[in-house]
Amino acid sequence: MALFLNTAFIILGFILLIKGADFMVSGASSFAKKFNVSEIAIGLTIVAMGTSAPELVVNLVSGSQGLDDVVFGNLIGSNIFNLFLILGIAGTIRPLIVQSETVWKEIPFSMGVVILLFILVNDQFFFGQEFNSAGYIDGFILLLLFVSFIYYVFYNVKNNNHILDMPDETKIYNHWVTLLMILGGITGLVLGGKLVVDNAVDIARSFELSEKLIGLTILAAGTSLPELATSAVAAYRNRADIAIGNVIGSNIFNLTFILGINSIVKPLNYNTQLNLDFYVLIGGSILLFIFMFTLKNKKLDRWEAILFLFTFLAYLTYIFIRK
Repeated sequence: MALFLNTAFIILGFILLIKGADFMVSGASSFAKKFNVSEIAIGLTIVAMGTSAPELVVNLVSGSQGLDDVVFGNLIGSNIFNLFLILGIAGTIRPLIVQSETVWKEIPFSMGVVILLFILVNDQFFFGQEFNSAGYIDGFILLLLFVSFIYYVFYNVKNNNHILDMPDETKIYNHWVTLLMILGGITGLVLGGKLVVDNAVDIARSFELSEKLIGLTILAAGTSLPELATSAVAAYRNRADIAIGNVIGSNIFNLTFILGINSIVKPLNYNTQLNLDFYVLIGGSILLFIFMFTLKNKKLDRWEAILFLFTFLAYLTYIFIRK
């Protein structure tokens, strides 16, 4: 009976995720066209922050409870899921055309944040400190990067630096309907993700899977479900800017705002065993940048997306067998 209920709630969770993503994409597209703002700007900010809400909640709670490994593991793991799995699925559904500003500025910015964070948390190696950690100074640096990124996005909006490339059939709703669609979409994504994660964990425990394995797979994937649903729906509906903006924006938001807040609220000890996961994330960021110049320039082609998926499967196999 318990297994039946868990399964039913998982199905309900996925329904909420899909409908929430549908509302989010429709509301974001309406907002963009109504105010003549590019969809990439909306994807990098409103959509990215909305879909990162689960990571924010999970990591603030984990950090306050002293679960430092959970904070770092969840954020690094979520960014790997975003980059390899979500872009892989979205690009397989429909090849993603990427704007020039995104190729030359936003993707490198995301890559730079990952490399900088790797340096900041490896204090023993780079700074000769006694412990590896993300402290108050690191937190302020990360928040400064977040503020700089938001300023950059709104500067582009003000100066129309992004291409306003939206289909003419984009439906425009009135202010209140647009707002309700975005807020309703975020609510559906968060609640749906929570239902899937909680009940998947219950099923995993009934089969006596280890807490470590559950945390590395179900929880990391679960907090990325909103990004997955949103980018997959956006790709299916030919909203490439929302799909890729959501992933790049979420990754930047995770490592600058969420980790920055966590580090200021309570300094976090860093486990260097996660460096291998950092290498995967850095390698994926570099690979995405390189992909922008293969075959059709400024486009994530289907075969490149499939390569991302195979890389993700290899990484998933690795975290299953490592101790």
